[in-house]
Amino acid sequence: MDYSDRIAAEHRHFNENTKVHDLPPIYSYWSDKWIIPKLRAFGYEGGPEMFEAYLSEHCARPETHQRRFVSIGAGNCELEVDLAGRLRKKGHVNFSIECLELNPAMLERGRTLARQAQVDAHLAFAGVDVNQWQARGDYDVIFASQSLHHVQNREGLFAQVRAALRPGGQFAVSDMIGRNGHMRWPEALEIVQEFWKELPPAYRYNRALSRREEVFDNRDCSSEGFEGIRAQDILPLLLEHFHFEFFVAFGNVIVPFVDRAFGHNFDPAREWDRDFIARVHRRDEQELLAGRVKPTIMVAILGTDPSVPTQYLAPFSPKFCVRRPEGAPAQTAPHQEEIAELRARLAAAEWQITQAANSKWVRLGRRLGRGPKLRDV
Repeated sequence: MDYSDRIAAEHRHFNENTKVHDLPPIYSYWSDKWIIPKLRAFGYEGGPEMFEAYLSEHCARPETHQRRFVSIGAGNCELEVDLAGRLRKKGHVNFSIECLELNPAMLERGRTLARQAQVDAHLAFAGVDVNQWQARGDYDVIFASQSLHHVQNREGLFAQVRAALRPGGQFAVSDMIGRNGHMRWPEALEIVQEFWKELPPAYRYNRALSRREEVFDNRDCSSEGFEGIRAQDILPLLLEHFHFEFFVAFGNVIVPFVDRAFGHNFDPAREWDRDFIARVHRRDEQELLAGRVKPTIMVAILGTDPSVPTQYLAPFSPKFCVRRPEGAPAQTAPHQEEIAELRARLAAAEWQITQAANSKWVRLGRRLGRGPKLRDV
């Protein structure tokens, strides 16, 4: 599939797609119960709140210049419109958000949303192939929400981002970092198939492709467009080009069960469904902790100053979470004694999360965009 074919596939898929980020209820159940607490430990209630905190902090700085923000792969611009509204409610007016998007239909939907929310004065819309983006001027914050896994020329894009950041500027990211095409690596696929055998027939129905899969099909989504293309390169390339200031990564084996294709077959109101998801999640966390599988989803804040401490939940540093392809040097997996120590550290971190979520410090952190530093390096 050549480049022009991939562009055409992207247009076809997203021209009429008005609910790009519409996830099943079971995903929200899983995320609210086990993932949001990880972010809450740092004072965030989710990815959008993390983005808001950093944009707001830049708006509140004493410099008098207008704050310039740019969104890479803005899609229908729901996040950008929401962020503009949040900043306005906080009293900020000295900002602009530039929305970069390849698809004209999606940009038009963004313009409509901005007018309806009465924040159109703060948003600009640019029809751009971000694989070829050339930054015009510099920015205080550049952000990308679930868009980097659609980018083929990631080296060129990251070079542009780094060059376009003002001193003290930041690159905010929420994205998929698993295997190319959102496939499972062999070590994770084996566990997915293990749990797949437990599913009743109705739960094996792929809603996205309208077919039943008696055995989970480890499908390469990038074969039909840019979906998940070079996803496994995102984290290694970010490590090459930037310094991580904040990083939380999670989810591997659990993802096929809660994502769009099969997640709609589950109902959080059903006890069996909740118990099954809980068991898969526990196994996933155990494998992630041991380093036998690697996270496939991350939220992160990056900059260019290596003296800034990296905040993360130990042991899940950015380097620990890289999964090298076969034939490349493997990430060192912990030995059994190390695993025991890591489990103890995870238990301690989970206790910290519970305590921090109820503390006045975290409530203050939610307002300031800060939180307890569970691990700095």
